[in-house]
Amino acid sequence: MTGVRAKLTWFGDHVPLVFLALTTSCLAAGGALWLYGEVSAANAVWLAAALTGVGYALLAMASALRHGRVGVDLIALLALAGAVAVHELLAAVVISVMLASGRALESWAAGRADRDLRALLERSPRTARRYFDGSVRTVPLDSVEPGDVLLVAPGEVVPVDGEVLGRPAVLDESALTGEARPVEHGAGDQVRSGVVNAGNPFDLRTTATAKNSTYAGIVRLVAQAESSQAPFVRLADRYALWFLGVTLASAGVVLALAGATRAVAVLVVATPCPLILAAPVAMVSGLSVSARRGVVVKGGAVLERLARCTTLLFDKTGTLTAGHPEVTVVTTTGGWQASDLLCLAGSLDQESRHVLADAVVAAARQRNCRLTPPQQVAEVPGQGISGLVDGHEVRLGKATWAGITGTPDWAKSARDRADIEGASTVFAGVDGKPAGVLVLDDPIRPDTGRTIAALRAGGINRIVMVTGDRREVAETVGAKTGVDEVLAERTPEGKLDVVRAEHEHAPTIMVGDGINDAPALALADVGVAMGARGATAASEAADAVLTVDRLDCLGEAATVARRTRRIATQSVITGMAMSGAAMAAAAAGLLPAVWGALLQELIDVMVILNALRALRFTADEGETAVQDDRHRGQATGGQATRLASAELGTPASQVARRDA
Repeated sequence: MTGVRAKLTWFGDHVPLVFLALTTSCLAAGGALWLYGEVSAANAVWLAAALTGVGYALLAMASALRHGRVGVDLIALLALAGAVAVHELLAAVVISVMLASGRALESWAAGRADRDLRALLERSPRTARRYFDGSVRTVPLDSVEPGDVLLVAPGEVVPVDGEVLGRPAVLDESALTGEARPVEHGAGDQVRSGVVNAGNPFDLRTTATAKNSTYAGIVRLVAQAESSQAPFVRLADRYALWFLGVTLASAGVVLALAGATRAVAVLVVATPCPLILAAPVAMVSGLSVSARRGVVVKGGAVLERLARCTTLLFDKTGTLTAGHPEVTVVTTTGGWQASDLLCLAGSLDQESRHVLADAVVAAARQRNCRLTPPQQVAEVPGQGISGLVDGHEVRLGKATWAGITGTPDWAKSARDRADIEGASTVFAGVDGKPAGVLVLDDPIRPDTGRTIAALRAGGINRIVMVTGDRREVAETVGAKTGVDEVLAERTPEGKLDVVRAEHEHAPTIMVGDGINDAPALALADVGVAMGARGATAASEAADAVLTVDRLDCLGEAATVARRTRRIATQSVITGMAMSGAAMAAAAAGLLPAVWGALLQELIDVMVILNALRALRFTADEGETAVQDDRHRGQATGGQATRLASAELGTPASQVARRDA
């Protein structure tokens, strides 16, 4: 029974190809018989092919009606029936071949266009290797819970989000980021599901279930993208119905004035295929290209809205800045070296639960510090942490907690810098004496200039930074990045007001990465979530998700959207114009039914192939408009790099401060 069901499924998926093979064989066989003088036999074979075409057209109409669409294959059905009625059997079989080849080409085009989207689904893992009682067992992925420890073998897809344990992991992240270079992650680094283990086996402590992991979220977006239909495509369907009415009226007039043979010729060349095939093929192609460029769009409707948007709103943190805390400056006093103080701080913060602790530990590891386990650790919320490290009593946190009294010059300088740049400070004391301060900042990304240039090249002519940060900090970043306007100190409700105001002037894109951005994402014409950092709530509210941690991909997606819409419109208009000219020629008696069928087949193939041009978007096309801005982008990036290079030279995020 299973084998029979599989064969039926295969046949159902390949009906267009089977129909094409059958009608083509009948056309060839009938032609051979006609050449050998067997005219009656040839007509019988051609008639069989024509009746097969009638049956297929009826099935296509029924399928369209089941999906809520009027069967535009009525024109093909009428053409077939008319050709048989006037004994134009060769024309009838050519029409059948035309119908079969059009459906086969449509099936191939759709499969070619969504190949990149389906690749995500096909790569989805179904099982995981989980440690249990000292051994490794293969279990269903749905049974994995946060806190489980998994073994990820070489070549396997990481099944769920988690953090690396023990030995480092070398991962191929190209499926999610497009970056072909393997990336190494050390112990404690967060790893997203969907990447491939390109190195040795490693252990992974899960931090989410399979359903809540990054890759599963992307797969859900893909499913939504494949099932959606753009308004432009529905508009094309309405034009197809209008064209159907014009065709029937024209054929009726020709029938009354010139007879059935010429009316059949008009029906043969009057097919709405340029409308019903070209627009959907172009839209699905655009979705596929956007996914390859790092933007999963939730459907053709969103892609079309994206093509019209000219205003972009986004938050500062995580877009023009890195979005995660890292140490940028270490200032010392009392004879301590910066590297020694960082080693002590990193060792102690291994036991801390504070939001800045991971950044301090990561900075120490980057400087190749030897981290030792702290002893007698005590942490007081709102104050800091203390403990013994290599025989030294170390205290990290507020200035008073670290033993700093008054306002020494070095402490005042660090605080002033933090206030100006919106940074955070962690004061350190060793053996009861002040030892220094660690400054954690969120400097501008080095690629910010390229990001802004790519957005403008994608058709975005107004860029607004909307943030909850202090006005002084936000305006400093805005001045260095070249945005058009900075709106600071905005609450989630304030962001909604901004979206409403901007929407009154132009279609608007809103980019966000947190729960507080979700309402604004839902309200904007196109809401875009920074899904590369696991913004689950934002992703659910958004219309599109960036699977890479780079905002310039959105500029490329906007370029893809505009190009896709342009190609779809071009295909439809060109195809319908050619069909109209062919109808006029047929009505005038200049185009017999057989030649009309061949010409219409050529028209259909031309418009579909033109629609498939939307698949050929390359990085060079996306970067062409950016070339003129490249020098400015590099200059801005250089400023950002110098801003962040005071001591450790790495970006960080603005978070709750430990100091007073």
